[in-house]
Parts: sequence; structure tokens; C-alpha cells
Amino acid sequence: MKKIIFFNCICFFVLFTNAQQIAKVTINSTGVTEKISIGLDEGVLLNISLDGNLIDYGVEYFSEKYAGFSRMEPYIGRTEMYTTFDNKAYQGKLKYIGKYAVTYYASFDAESLQGKIKSIGTLMFNYYLPFEDASLKGKIKTIGTNNITYYSSYENEALKGKLKSVGNTSLTYYTSFDDKAIKGKIKSIGQSSFTYYSSFDRQYAGAMKTGSQRQNVGGINFVVN
Repeated sequence: MKKIIFFNCICFFVLFTNAQQIAKVTINSTGVTEKISIGLDEGVLLNISLDGNLIDYGVEYFSEKYAGFSRMEPYIGRTEMYTTFDNKAYQGKLKYIGKYAVTYYASFDAESLQGKIKSIGTLMFNYYLPFEDASLKGKIKTIGTNNITYYSSYENEALKGKLKSVGNTSLTYYTSFDDKAIKGKIKSIGQSSFTYYSSFDRQYAGAMKTGSQRQNVGGINFVVN
């Protein structure tokens, strides 16, 4: 009987911790990462900017007609906000969504961290500090066990500051030496490659030629708009 209870406790813990994870990374047509989405239970997503601020949240529904397409709908479950009695760095920000607490760095933390997300449930966030690379100051460094890296200020002009890796998945981009219609655009995510129509294809210049707009790489959905 004790073994059964112990096994059930382990199962519950695994299910709970696995519920908070990087679910999606959204990249726009110029190769800029717009948001990293943290997935909770029942399709709930919290969309986070690369500098650790909550953009919005909701429930992701997938289209039955168009494979791979989804839309965000408002979350109608339990939410709670921090009040004016809380630290000034996170007054008015989301405190609870469902059973998950959201915490933030306070006004007494390093200036580059104040107000940024510190944790969602058990998922911890860390950030680059000024002494590491001034161009990356305040950007997300880790989410849980996933390292987040970026192209530095010394890289090609079209790459500077762009997302370089999420966990074990690397991202590459077309450089400023490539055709003007495709420079800066995403070139590969993991083993998946993308090509685009060049500036010589006037009607479709810059439009995606090959590659999937939504694909799962390393357990994370990458969406290229």
C-alpha cells in the first residue's frame, strides 16, 4: 500500500512540473523572436518577451481546418493580480493563473532585473547581467534547465541580438552578405532549413519558398510568421 501511495506521489509531481515548460517560440518574417510561450495545463500559454516581460496570456486553440494554425482565446479561469500593497516593481502584474504562481524580481534586486519574471510555478528564469555582454543585458539567459543564447554584438550586422539557441536547438539566419530580400531571415532551426524568394523574384521577393512555418524541434514548437 505504501508503494502505491509513493508511486502516485511521484506521478503527480512529474505531471505538475512538466506542465510548466517552453511550449512555443514565435519568430517574425525579419528573423526577430517576438515571444517565448510557456505552456501550462489545458493549453494555457503565457507569452513572454525576450527581456522577461509578460506580453499576454490565454488558451491556444488549433484550427480543425488548417493544420498547424492556432489562435489565442481569453483565459477564463482563476487569475489574481499583485496589489498596490506589494513591491512597486510588480504592482498590478499577474500573480496567479490557475494553480500557478508568477513571481518577479523586486525593486531591491539589480536594476536590470527589476520587474522581470522570476518564476512561473516551479520554472525559474535567469537573465544576462551587464558584465556578461552589454548588448544582452536583461535578456533571458535560462528558463528552467534550458539555456537561451543570442548572437553577440560582434556578430554580423543581420545577426546581432537574435536568438541563437534554445536548449539544444540552434538557430541560424541569413547574413547581410546574402540577398537583400532575405538577409536577417531565419535560415535553419535545428536540422530544418528555410529558403526564400530573392529580390529577383519581384512578385514573391522575401516570401518563404521552402520550410514549414510551424514545426516541433526538440519538443518545442517553432512558429515562423
